[in-house]
Amino acid sequence: MDFSELLRAVRQTPDALRIPADWGQGRASFGGLVAALVYACMRRQVPAERAPRSLAITFVGPVAADVPTRFEAELLREGKAVSQVLGRALQNGEVVALVQGSFGAPRPSSVSVAAAPAPTIKAVTDCQELPYIPQVTPEFTRHLAMRWGLGSMPFTGSSAREMGGWVRFRDQHKPEPIDEAHLLALVDAWPPALLSHLKSPAPGSSLTWTIEFIQPLLALTTAHWCLYRAEIEHARDGYGHVAAALWADSGELLAISRQTVTVFG
Repeated sequence: MDFSELLRAVRQTPDALRIPADWGQGRASFGGLVAALVYACMRRQVPAERAPRSLAITFVGPVAADVPTRFEAELLREGKAVSQVLGRALQNGEVVALVQGSFGAPRPSSVSVAAAPAPTIKAVTDCQELPYIPQVTPEFTRHLAMRWGLGSMPFTGSSAREMGGWVRFRDQHKPEPIDEAHLLALVDAWPPALLSHLKSPAPGSSLTWTIEFIQPLLALTTAHWCLYRAEIEHARDGYGHVAAALWADSGELLAISRQTVTVFG
């Protein structure tokens, strides 16, 4: 199943969805997909005019592939303009992912500050492709295309703070409109920036993740390339703190991200 098919499936049968193994990431399912599936359930709890402003995601445990997974959402509070929603993914009766979301309708304000400009990097065609290689790259990368444009590849012993480049969905048979669920996958597709500091392969994963969406969301499709940049702010004792952002190919900011990452090396 491709990404859009899984989103449709979780909206129809949230009680027992099985995430296919081809969306794997080591011993777990791809975190960006898990967050997107929880978000899809949360979105249905909120009126359309209240756009998602931020999500706080905690990966409580590995989400196993091909295991029945229950996705649920609970409306915590609905104020005059803002709704607070809690989403969960459960396997075998245990919580494996938690997402707390804030949704807010626009309101009049005299404050308007433009986003900082997108970084300047080489064109997509001039950047190094990160191919899907069975038994080498994570399984989910068969669904997402990446072109390296900033920093170094994982496990190269680099001291660079930056990592990033271009990213989009691979399946271009029938491009579909992008929403915030798609942005979750595009942002989380990239390996933790800390991995480029290692000299040999070792696992790394997201512990917590906060993402903020720039509203109104720009009209894009899955055929568009987006620009991603991550910067390591601090790392020690097996934990790293990474700030990142995602831009449209036109240079407009789409999302702001921050992750606490664990690295086992």
